[in-house]
Amino acid sequence: MQLLKTSDEGFEKAFRKIVNDRRESDGDVTQGVTSILNEVQRRGDAAVIEYTMRFDGHHLTDDDDWRIPAENCARAYDELDADLRDALELAASRIRAYHVAQMPQDRDYTDAAGVRLGARWHPVDAAGLYVPGGRAAYPSSLLMNAIPAKVAGVGRLVVATPTPKGVTNPLVLAAAHLAGVDEVWRIGGAQAVGALAYGTGRIQPVDVITGPGNAWVAEAKRQLYGVVGIDMVAGPSEILVIADGRNNPDWIAADLLSQAEHDPNAQSILITDDAKFAWQVEDRVDVQSSMLATRKTARTSWDDHGVIIIVDSMDEAPALANRLAAEHVELAVDDPDAMFAQIRHAGSVFLGRHTPEAIGDYVAGPNHVLPTGRRARFASGLSVLDFMKRTSFISATPDALSAIGPAGVALATAEGLPAHAKSIEMRLK
Repeated sequence: MQLLKTSDEGFEKAFRKIVNDRRESDGDVTQGVTSILNEVQRRGDAAVIEYTMRFDGHHLTDDDDWRIPAENCARAYDELDADLRDALELAASRIRAYHVAQMPQDRDYTDAAGVRLGARWHPVDAAGLYVPGGRAAYPSSLLMNAIPAKVAGVGRLVVATPTPKGVTNPLVLAAAHLAGVDEVWRIGGAQAVGALAYGTGRIQPVDVITGPGNAWVAEAKRQLYGVVGIDMVAGPSEILVIADGRNNPDWIAADLLSQAEHDPNAQSILITDDAKFAWQVEDRVDVQSSMLATRKTARTSWDDHGVIIIVDSMDEAPALANRLAAEHVELAVDDPDAMFAQIRHAGSVFLGRHTPEAIGDYVAGPNHVLPTGRRARFASGLSVLDFMKRTSFISATPDALSAIGPAGVALATAEGLPAHAKSIEMRLK
């Protein structure tokens, strides 16, 4: 863990290094993914079979090896413990309600020149949803990806999820049933992303691919952007907790560990104006991490990438937060709304001492698929808009064209495009 004080002479240099540290894929991953995608595009099913056996130890032979039938998903849902099923349904209902409110409105109006203008929104025809199944399988991620797609009106929802050694996760299957997924394929990694983008003999291609994954999955999505749409290129998880000394140090330590346990390359950062509180949190991180089933991952993340920043005043915190542009930002302070008003760059913000980031991962409603690696400067979390596209339209009457057409002719002529100018000019005559 790195300890910084804004009052120290070397703070700016050390902080800049943290801001610029992406903790993401290297050249070996890039080249490896390129090779896999080329093989999937060239050899289709045969390449997917080969890579699935190599990386997941699962042999794809007949249909059941490739695809999980809908009845299996329904059975997994029916066999869930009642409390767990209720929790999954509560999460789904809250996620659905939040995303229904995101639906964009069509526009259709006539302006002062008499030109009719507007736009219509349409869902993509098919979406591919990547659901991790290696280090951990997350039914919550399936809900967060599938439900916005359903709300948007996507006609075909396809899930790709690895099943190492052929073992499926019943919670993921139950979530797929609850969300109304149409196809579930037992493939993962870069080869799954390639199969969804290019299609294979068995799998039809999709238009958009969303969902989190490891460095290989993220790199595959990056390389395939343009062949398909993607939600974002996501890196390791991040949390920034801004907390004063009036917090319970155990709570804040747990919040920091909630992201550290995701990945050895995840990053947890605490900003506080109370040095004594900072050391209390550090002590509680040590104690709590030793008791976690995920302690090896959490400890590696905290030791290698954890940061505590002690500021002279909490007034310094928003500017630091905006430079970090973190995936998750907790504001555990007396007046979180006042500080929130100064936060411009964050994937999602959690206001107050009783709003842990983890509640947003499951049942709050907003999407937990969020930009990492400082991408919150220009990107947003997953929404229904990731599964939709906008088509603009224009309709001009003769009078309307007469009002604006001459300016179009002048601009086309100035750009040296005479055919553009003539197509307008002929109608004016």
